[in-house]
Amino acid sequence: MQNGGQVLVKSLVALGATKAFGVPGESYLAVLDALHDTPGQLDFVLCRNEGGAAFMASAYGKLTGNPGICMVTRGPGATNASIGVHTAMQDSSPMIVFVGQVGTDMRGREAFQEVDYRAV
Repeated sequence: MQNGGQVLVKSLVALGATKAFGVPGESYLAVLDALHDTPGQLDFVLCRNEGGAAFMASAYGKLTGNPGICMVTRGPGATNASIGVHTAMQDSSPMIVFVGQVGTDMRGREAFQEVDYRAV
């Protein structure tokens, strides 16, 4: 049986994704483990901060015409990426952003680094 991270990575590979940009975070460890298990198929470019990852994904999308993939952790990771995400939207750059999230049983309870993304 596969976990959600394995399903996500397998789906991205099947759709032709070859590169993702991001900063590792505990809210998506299953995805990072799955990426580790697919060497040479879907490479993860480790970035210093989430804003840089978002701008790299945006640039990748502009240069290749394929969606740049950005992966960030919840809360501060998502907010740090928001400028790059906004820029990609304004530039019509193809980009997909995956954001870690608190467990569904903890939503709305002010869990560690919880952010209401709809409100943001």
